[in-house]
Amino acid sequence: QVQLVESGGGLVQAGGSLNLSCTGSGRSFSGYAMGWFRQAPEKEREFVAAVNWAGDLKYYADSVKGRFTISRDHAKGTVYLQMNSLKPEDTAVFRCAAIRSIYSENEYYGLDYWGKGTLVTVSS
Repeated sequence: QVQLVESGGGLVQAGGSLNLSCTGSGRSFSGYAMGWFRQAPEKEREFVAAVNWAGDLKYYADSVKGRFTISRDHAKGTVYLQMNSLKPEDTAVFRCAAIRSIYSENEYYGLDYWGKGTLVTVSS
């Protein structure tokens, strides 16, 4: 069974930090980019960040540039999202996804696998 499992969410005050993790199992994700998406209550899902298979290309939504950093550790089969300077508007369920192809933060294809998500709540 293919699984992506997120962890690291929680409640934090504005200005604080969280580090999300997403670990895959059940198959090889060789060649896949990995991304983070979020969905706030009553809002559509939005792209947050992604990293290519090699780890040398990273993509960010404008709203998180300079505050969030994505990275991946192949040895651990894990992708991370370090979130600093959190704002109340960052409150959402964050989900990771395996992405077959990505060309920019606005152009990606094949969101083949998803985690169930982890809730991030930022209080003002």
